[in-house]
Amino acid sequence: MNIAIVGATGNVGRKILEVLEKKKLSIGELFLVASPRSAGQKINFNGKEHEVFNLETFDFSKTQISFFAAGGKISEQYAPKAAKHSTVIDNSSFFRMNPDVPLIVPQVNPEAIKSMKKNIIANPNCSTAQLVIALKPLHDLFNIERVVVSTYQSVSGGGKDPMDELLEQTKLSLENKEIISRNFTKQIAFNAIPHIDAFSDEGYTKEELKMTNETKKILDEKIKLTATCVRIPVMVSHAESVNIQFEKPFSLAKINSALESAEGCKVVDLRDDGGYITPIEAEGRFDTYISRIREDKTNKNSLNLWIVSDNLLRGAALNAVEIAETLIKNKFNGK
Repeated sequence: MNIAIVGATGNVGRKILEVLEKKKLSIGELFLVASPRSAGQKINFNGKEHEVFNLETFDFSKTQISFFAAGGKISEQYAPKAAKHSTVIDNSSFFRMNPDVPLIVPQVNPEAIKSMKKNIIANPNCSTAQLVIALKPLHDLFNIERVVVSTYQSVSGGGKDPMDELLEQTKLSLENKEIISRNFTKQIAFNAIPHIDAFSDEGYTKEELKMTNETKKILDEKIKLTATCVRIPVMVSHAESVNIQFEKPFSLAKINSALESAEGCKVVDLRDDGGYITPIEAEGRFDTYISRIREDKTNKNSLNLWIVSDNLLRGAALNAVEIAETLIKNKFNGK
C-alpha cells in the first residue's frame, strides 16, 4: 500500500507518522507532501530520511491512500484531485457534513465506509471523536436521548502557533509583563476562554455546532446534544464533562462493564484522590479515558462522566490511521 501524507510537516502530519511507526502498518512507498515552502525538507520515518514533496506538483496516482492534514482550504482544493486516484482520509472540517462523504470513527460506525461515493472519508472533530467512542456502547444498551457536554480543550487543537504562544504568555505572566494575544481572543495563560472558532447567529460557536452535528451523523440523528467548548492553558489532550440522559434505566455496574469492554475505552474511576485521568496523563496514549462515573440524581435515567483523550491522536492522527486499517481490512482501497 503506497501512502501519501499531505501536511506532513505539521502537528497532525507528524503524529500520523508516529502512529504509522507504532502500528507497523504495511507500507510500500511513503510520500510526504507539504506546501512549496516546506518542499525539500527531510523527515525521518522508520530510520530512513524521506524528502518532502511539493503539493502543487505531486502526482497522487502513485498512492492508494492519502491522508490530508493541512486544513480545510487545502482539502477543498486538492482532496478531490487526489481522490481521482487515491482514497482520501481528510482531517479537516471541510467534507464532514457532506452527505456523500462518510464521517468515521472506526470503533463506532465502520460500516458507514460502504457509503463512500467521492473516494473521500472525513475524520471528525477532535472533541467529537473521543465523545462518541464513550457514547457508542452506552447508546447501544440504554438509548441516549440527550447529551450536555462542556469541553476543556488544549491549545494544540489550534496548531503549533497557539502552543508556542501559551509558553510565551506563561513566561510573560510570571514576569508581570504585558501580554498581547495573537492566536486567542483573550489571554490564555492561567485563564479559560469559552470561545473556540467563530460565533453563529444563535450564539453557539462553530466548535460547539460541530460536536452537535457530527455526533448526530456518526452515532444517531435522534440524539439531542448541546455543548460549551472552552480553551484552557494545557498543551495536549482534551477533557470533557458529560451529562447523558438515557431512555432506559441503567445500573452503574452495567455502565462500567460496557465501557471497560468497549474498544478504545479505558475506565479509571477509583473514587479516591487521584483516581481519575487528567489531560497530562492521557498525552501520547491511544486510549480514551473515562472517569468520575456517577448517577445524576437530579434527573431520571441520567449519568455524569469525565472523558479525557489525546486530541492529536484520538481526535486526528490515530483515528485517521485506524480508518486506513479499516479500509485495508475491508478492501475499500480506492482502486
